Formats: sequence, structure tokens, C-alpha cells
Amino acid sequence: MSNPFFNLYSHGFARVAVGVPECRVADPAFNAAQTILLAQQAAQGGAVLAAFPELGLSAYTCDDLFHQKALLDACEAALAQVVAATAELDIAIIVGAPLRVAHQLFNCAIVAAGGRVLGVVPKTYLPNYGEFYEARQFSAADCAAATEIRLLGQTVPFGSELVFQMEQLPLFQFHVEICEDVWVPIPPSSFAALAGATVLVNLSASNIVVGKSEYRHQLVAQQSARCLSAYMYTSAGRGESSTDMAWDGQALIYENGELLGESERFLGHSHLLFSDVDLERLSRERMRQTTFGQSARRHQDEIRKFRTVPVPVQPPLDDAELPLERRVARFPYVPADPQRRDARCKEVYSIQVQALVQRLSASGMSKVVIGISGGLDSTHALLVCAEAMDALDLPRANILAVTMPGFATSTRTLQQARRLMAVVGCTASEIDIRPSCLQMLKDLGHPYADGQPVYDITFENVQAGERTNHLFRIANFNSAIVIGTGDLSELALGWCTYGVGDHMSHYSVNASVPKTLITHLVRWVAESGRLGDDGAAVLLDVLGTDVSPELVPGGADDKPVQKSEDSIGPYELQDFNLYYTLRYGFAPTKVAFLALAAWRDREAGAWPEGGHVVRNQYGLAAIKRNLKIFLDRFFRLSQFKRTCVPNAPKVGSGGSLSPRGDWRAPSDSESVVWMRDAERIPDEAP
Repeated sequence: MSNPFFNLYSHGFARVAVGVPECRVADPAFNAAQTILLAQQAAQGGAVLAAFPELGLSAYTCDDLFHQKALLDACEAALAQVVAATAELDIAIIVGAPLRVAHQLFNCAIVAAGGRVLGVVPKTYLPNYGEFYEARQFSAADCAAATEIRLLGQTVPFGSELVFQMEQLPLFQFHVEICEDVWVPIPPSSFAALAGATVLVNLSASNIVVGKSEYRHQLVAQQSARCLSAYMYTSAGRGESSTDMAWDGQALIYENGELLGESERFLGHSHLLFSDVDLERLSRERMRQTTFGQSARRHQDEIRKFRTVPVPVQPPLDDAELPLERRVARFPYVPADPQRRDARCKEVYSIQVQALVQRLSASGMSKVVIGISGGLDSTHALLVCAEAMDALDLPRANILAVTMPGFATSTRTLQQARRLMAVVGCTASEIDIRPSCLQMLKDLGHPYADGQPVYDITFENVQAGERTNHLFRIANFNSAIVIGTGDLSELALGWCTYGVGDHMSHYSVNASVPKTLITHLVRWVAESGRLGDDGAAVLLDVLGTDVSPELVPGGADDKPVQKSEDSIGPYELQDFNLYYTLRYGFAPTKVAFLALAAWRDREAGAWPEGGHVVRNQYGLAAIKRNLKIFLDRFFRLSQFKRTCVPNAPKVGSGGSLSPRGDWRAPSDSESVVWMRDAERIPDEAP
């Protein structure tokens, strides 16, 4: 028996499906059979909701045939077949059909589950322009007087203000609208979302013309983003009449503006599109964006019209393994698509440069001081400084760059620092901090001053503090400001020396940029040719250098014995943990579940993502171990450092850790609840 940890439904996800069945015009029995077949496949695939196209049981292109009694009777008979089929399936389905109600004909979406009709939603807006003549055959939802109708021997709710609640999934409430309803200025689903619907469903027919597919994407993406919801969209496919129109059968599923899945268009057969919707993410976004609640208060009159209809579907919540089918990026701060990645790098770089330009302009300063270690973070910060000087029409000589070798500085990083300063064209200097550090250690009575190889935290921090002390005094002497180089990942993990150390500066350009993104920013600058061939060469050398504070002396081979990741875990994992903890507030069990989905089942060494060549694969034991390191350092050990940090620009929606920005937390909190939840993570995957 599998652990429920491995079931997506245990982590706030739900699987949904959009079906595009092959149809025949005015042949409801055939259309019902195709719909039932897809519904069965959707249920077998673990979905709890499946949606099918507008007027799918009749076909959309029946025109005046909709007023033929024989066709309408056949549609009701076909609907009865479809509804009866749901008695054997743990899934709710939504199908489209014409229905007669009180001497009027309505274009309807019918929600069914457990062998019963749960509710009927009539179309609100009827297009009657261009190629559309729906008002010729149908009445709009507002024309209906009834709020309940008799259908297939049942009395069922009727109206456009229905929200359907999955009884076993508290966060899963869905609303249905039909085609044109989402094309109007204020779609009915906007009010439904404010009334609690987290999943919005559109049963569409939607013929295809040039450019329409892209516009559908825009509509659905924006509606899902504005409503902080998932949006399932169908359209009619093979079999609709081509008398005057053509059909591409496009299916889309979006979540808060992000495309989860899209079907192939112009297929000649019935097909399904599955996606796993993160209901918890949507709920948390609504809590975080308090203006969502303000909007609900503003539109109380509309919201009060909605009725809730229970949906008795039993999702696969047992112990069966049901892994995610949606793609989870290993590097959430770095887009996998090369074009988007380059655009992201350009924008991040521009934000950092613009922020520094503004700070220098506002302060009346024309010079900056920066410490150069030959490592990744200071390299990128120096590049930002150089670009800022160019933007201000100031000479790069106004960058006072200092490399300060200490007791453990390797030849490699020292040479990289010298080469980098040379290619940038800044004013370069070098200060050996060992004499002043030794004096400090003597003053402290530290054993190292007497020749003993004691390399404790004091030994390390004396060096970090001495470097920062030099930088501030150089800045004083030259009427300059000190530029901080530390990144978001280090701030999250508390991997910096507090106060007079790398924690402090006058202005910090990297403070909301994580290590994984800085890695690609440096690579992007190298590939852009901004520093020429020599500059690209040194940048690539920096990228190939292990991340190390170089504070503890190494061996005879001149290689550092310290590697940051040996102490705090792999940055690629810790950035993943940071993103989902900071941005969404997910519990450790869910973060680990997502990490497992991201890092398993992909070939190491050959699969590039986010500008990284994947050299590592992490099993659940490694994910759990490093997540616990992150949780304890983030929640218990490091907040006091984040409570007082220098000014720095917020760069991405992934968040910053400034108490003046995204993150306010007590400096003396505990990590108990997070660590306890982390203990629920299994030690290995099946």
C-alpha cells in the first residue's frame, strides 16, 4: 500500500479534463456515445471534472433544426444516456445541449454526476453578429423566470448564478459559462470567482478564423489571472458543419494566467486534455491579494445571487500513488524557454541597473566601492555597476573595485578577480587583509595568533568583517557608496556575516536575485558579447568555480576546502524550496512533493533547463534532508539578519526578503511546526 504523500490530491491539487469529441450534426445518439467514451477515459485518468463543447450533444451548427421537435427530443434522450453513464464513474461532467424551458429554448450546460443532473446553466450572452445568429433560435439566460426546472424526472437548479462545490474537495468550486460569455467586458465568471469559484469552465463551440486561436489564449489567460482561478476552455472539433465555417477543436487549461495545457488543433478524432490544477495555490493567492476580498465586498449584490450546488464525487483520495502530470520547473526563478530566459535576464539586469542609477543620482554620488572575490555574486554586481556608470555617462574608473585576499584565498579566484577588474575597466586595487586580521586575532587572544590551526567561526568572521570595514572606509575617503554583492539565496539561508560583514552595504543590487538566476545572468552577459572575448572567458571561468567563502585555509593543492553547498545544501534545491515557501507559503510536505515531481525521472547530464545543464538528480531522501536544512535556517536561525538589511530593488515576483517589501517576520520565531511537517515526508519514493 502506497503512502498518501504520493497522491496529488493530498497536496491541494485536482485533476481536470477537457474533452473534444468527434460529432455528427443532428445525431445526438452518436454524440452521446463519443462523450461517454471520453468521460470514461477522463475518470480512468483520475480526473474529477470533465467538460465538453457547447451544444455538443446536438452539434452547434444545427441552425433552424434546433426548432425541430424530433431533434430536441433526441437531445434529451441522449442527455439521459450521458447522465446515466455517470452513475458508474467518480467524475462530474459538463455537457452542452439545447433545452426547452417554459416555452423558450436555451443553450445550456448541464452538470451531472452519480447518475443525476446536478444543475443547468443557460448561456447569458447570445452573439448575433458576423457569422452568429444564436438569438434567432435561443433565449438568453436573463429571459428565464424559473430558478428550477424539471429534467429527466428531477427538479434541478437552473440559472447562470450556480457554483458547484465538490463535497470531498473543499477548495474545488466551479462555475460554468458558455462561449460568448467570456468575450464580454464583464464575464459571468468574474462574479462567480468572487462568490468562491476557483475553477471556471467554458463550454464553447467557437469556429476558427485566422488569429482567433491566439485571441482565445489571451482571453482565457487574462480571465484566469484576473479571477485568480483555473480556467477550462473547450471548443468544437471534427464533425461540425463546414457550410460556412471551420472548426479546430482547441482545448485550453490555464491557472492564474499560466498555460497548463493545450490540445493539438484540427485533430480528426475525439481527444482529451488533462491538467492538474493547484487549488491551494489559487486559494493562497486570493488570501494574499487582499484586493480580491475588497472586490467581493464591492459586488455583494451580484454575489448574493449565487447558489451553491453540492457535487457528490469521490476523488481518488485513498493510498493509491497518483503523481503529478503537470510539469514542475526545477528552476522556478529561471524560465526554461531560451527566448523567455534571455528576456528575463535582460529585464532583471535592467531593473538592477536602473535602481542603482537612481540611488546614485538621488544621493549625489558618482563613485561606488565594491569588493571583488573572483566569485559569482561579486562578479555580477560589478557588471551591474559598470552598466550603471555607462547609463550615467560616467567613467568606469569611478568604480573602485578592491580584491582582498585572505588566509584561504585561492590562486584561481584571485586571478579571476584581477582579470575581471581589468576587462571591466574599473579602478582596481588589492589589499592583503591578513596582517590586519592577524592583529585582530591577537587582540582577541585567538589561538590562531599563536600558530594553532583553529579555524572557527570567529576566524572566518574576522576576515569577512575586515573586508567590509575596508570597503566602508574606502567609501568614506572617496565620497562613494559601498555596493553589496550578497544574493537572495544567501539571505534566505543566513549565509552571510552579520553587521560588519558581507551582510552590510550602502546599497545591495543582488539582494532579491537568487543564486540560480545570478548564474544565468552572468552567462547571459558572457554570451551577449558586452565584455568582448576576454571578458566572456573570465565570466565562464567564474561560472565554473565552486561557490566557496574561502575563509578556511585549504590543502597544498591550493583548492578551497570549503564549499558552501556542503554546509547549506545545493543552491538549486534551496532556491526551489525558497520559491515555494516564500511565494506561496506551501507546507514542507507539498514543497517536497513538488520537488520530487521536478527532479525525478529526467536523465542527468543531458537535460538542460533554465540555462543549467542538469548534473544532479535528487531522490526523496536528499530532498527531505536539504529541505530540513532550509526550514531551520530560514525560520529559526536567520531572520534577525533579514530584519535589518540595506536598501535593494525587488526584482521578481518570486519575492524579496526585505522587511520593507515582501517579508516581515519576527527575529525570534521557531521552526517547530515546519520541521514537524517535514518529518511526514517519506524517506524514499516507491
